[in-house]
Amino acid sequence: MKTVVITGSTRGLGYEMAKVFLRNGWNVVVNGVNKERLIRACDNLQAEKSSGSVLGIAGNVRNSEDIQKIMDEAVRNFGVVDIWINNAGVNQPSKAMWELTDSEIDSILGIDLRGAIIGTKIAALQMEKQPEGGMIYNVEGYGSNDAMMLGLDMYGTSKRAVTHFTKAFAKELEQRNSRVKIGRLSPGIMITDFTTKALGGEQDIALSEKTKNFYNIMGDYPDTVAEFMVEGMLKDPSNNARINWLTGRKVMLRFITFPFKKRNYLK
Repeated sequence: MKTVVITGSTRGLGYEMAKVFLRNGWNVVVNGVNKERLIRACDNLQAEKSSGSVLGIAGNVRNSEDIQKIMDEAVRNFGVVDIWINNAGVNQPSKAMWELTDSEIDSILGIDLRGAIIGTKIAALQMEKQPEGGMIYNVEGYGSNDAMMLGLDMYGTSKRAVTHFTKAFAKELEQRNSRVKIGRLSPGIMITDFTTKALGGEQDIALSEKTKNFYNIMGDYPDTVAEFMVEGMLKDPSNNARINWLTGRKVMLRFITFPFKKRNYLK
């Protein structure tokens, strides 16, 4: 039986992907910072699991020791890790760059960027020991394609860096003829509390009507996107694969059809 580790998976896209993996018979390692939320997520997943097992491990991806603990516990319980997903992330407060405090900047970069980098390193080192290697995925976000918006500049900076890092790491793996592969998940805009809460829920984000309208056109609930993402991962794509939900064609169709097919996720 195969095993997947998903950081930041007590809610949102990570939690929904955990559900889909379980339905496909995988063992799932769930991670989060909030222990109460972690217990609740694991209990809910256990209630609807099929043949796979659920393991919850508390930890903050800002800390290398916590990431290593997640890996060590996963291997101790299940033997190998077949897929590792660096999904943990926080949104930024809706402020200009110069209004962000040093602490806020450290939190965004520490979780969204450094967490993905260290998570990738730790996962790759373990997977190199495994006979069949393994697959790592990093989650892209706003800014990965160089898009820019006031109030999302620091978050976008971290996600643009994650994309560059993942591509560069894929090239290194190829040059080393590694049995490990890495790819990117591009889920688009998720309609969760991530869009309305900054820094993991610490601050409310006041969305403008223009931003709400954009999210209503482009956004999706995470359960829909999770099905698509996991289906792509189960196809065992090649190194440097990108699983992209919100394609250019979808974007065009949504703008064309929005006047006739209203999507009122955010009011």
